[in-house]
Amino acid sequence: MQPHKIVSRDEWIEARKKHLKNEKALTRLGDVVNAERQALPWVKVEKDYRFETPVGTRTLGDLFGRNSQLMVYHFMWLWQKGVGCDGCSFLCDHIDGANQHLKHHDVSIVAVSRGKLADLMAYKKRMGWQFDMASSLGSDFNYDYGVSFTEEQLATGQVLYNYEMTSEGFNELPGISVFFKNAAGEIFHTYSTYGRGGETLIGAYRILDLMPKGRNETKIMDWMRRHDEYEKRAGTPACCHS
Repeated sequence: MQPHKIVSRDEWIEARKKHLKNEKALTRLGDVVNAERQALPWVKVEKDYRFETPVGTRTLGDLFGRNSQLMVYHFMWLWQKGVGCDGCSFLCDHIDGANQHLKHHDVSIVAVSRGKLADLMAYKKRMGWQFDMASSLGSDFNYDYGVSFTEEQLATGQVLYNYEMTSEGFNELPGISVFFKNAAGEIFHTYSTYGRGGETLIGAYRILDLMPKGRNETKIMDWMRRHDEYEKRAGTPACCHS
């Protein structure tokens, strides 16, 4: 932590007001970016995607429930570990609180993963989550929306992720995709974001950004654990892919 100058209350108020100008500018820029996002063109979803859920096989349209808007969180399942990604789990810890309100405001949220349904349900129970999860195993869904990669793609040394070629060497990566369903039942892909784009859902980061030490990270998310592992993994670095 960097040393800080200690000043009078009046000097602090002046410094705070100067910073407030930048905060307001950032808020206004955020409004512009949000408006741009909502004005993006849409792509009609033509493929018949199928998902395994606790109530049987469902289509993408079924995942909307009674709502016209659907957010899919692309949840990474770590096959070699038999658990969900700890970074994805950190993000998903924030969904239920918001979902109490969003499901009454025409928004459905589903975490979709290529993990087996039984494994996902067991992990969901372990984490104590209430939001819906579905398995896309056997479907092209993850591949089509840029979060899963074939062995052939990985063998080239680069894959297309977050709208650019990257050397990320993982067959699964996180992301968010948003869809709209009209009165005729037609579905449209309206938005996807990847990498740090998911931070918008992480309320803990918003709180940490207000704290004197900030996120206090040597590298991104190195302090974070699955919420039931803080004690038993004390001192062990966390990684989104471990």
